[in-house]
Amino acid sequence: MKQYFKIGEISKLYKIGVDSIRYYEEIGLIQPERSESGYRHYSIHDIWRLNVIRDLRSIGFTMEQIREYLENHTTSSSLKLLEEEQEVIQQQMQYLQKLQKNVAQRLNTIRCAQTLPLYKIEQITLPPRRCHNLSEGYHAAEEMDILIERLINLDKDRLYIIGSNQIGTRISLSALQDKKVLSYQSVFLIDEQGENFIPGGDYLCVTYRGSYSQSTQWGLKLAEYAKKHHLTVHGELLELLWVDIHISSDETEYITQLQLPVKKIS
Repeated sequence: MKQYFKIGEISKLYKIGVDSIRYYEEIGLIQPERSESGYRHYSIHDIWRLNVIRDLRSIGFTMEQIREYLENHTTSSSLKLLEEEQEVIQQQMQYLQKLQKNVAQRLNTIRCAQTLPLYKIEQITLPPRRCHNLSEGYHAAEEMDILIERLINLDKDRLYIIGSNQIGTRISLSALQDKKVLSYQSVFLIDEQGENFIPGGDYLCVTYRGSYSQSTQWGLKLAEYAKKHHLTVHGELLELLWVDIHISSDETEYITQLQLPVKKIS
């Protein structure tokens, strides 16, 4: 068996970048010998240290933690390190399980969005929904993006926004009816850990594809439908983004759902 290896051989065999190997040498974690011509020669001992560095870095250990272990390499320190490794791996497994569930939900959301009936007003019953809420109005889409980012930051465990189907806004129905404009009153993020609630009950619902400007005409149609069918409105118009800029840059693919809370007139 060879006693020494060149840096290219080590890099290829152990899939560690040449720059990384040189960096580990630079900070003193490995100390290869030099040939008469100046080439680095790595011993079996160097390779062992590289394996330790690679494995511990792969699960998130810092360089200082690795240095401490390499400089104090005993049975006791190995036991302690393995216990720490086990704990880190368990945490990563929990994270991956959560991520797997999250991705499955988001896949389901996008696929469901593509099957929603479009341009058809329906009356549906929805349960109460917990949410994070920011009672701040906005006018431009850029302002909404900032508010959404603030909402997301309220939930540190939220993994991704793509395909969440949990983003929504409240639109003033009175402003819509009086001035035919979309007056956005607040934004919300539906979340099981949210401190606020969207009331449960009956809602008139319609889904459309394309530009958000259609919320004007469809919001008015929902109000007209409620009046025609002897329903009283008891809340603001909700606009939920099923497919938005976070999923597609093509506006024609956007899918938006409007929900208007209603009750039967006694």
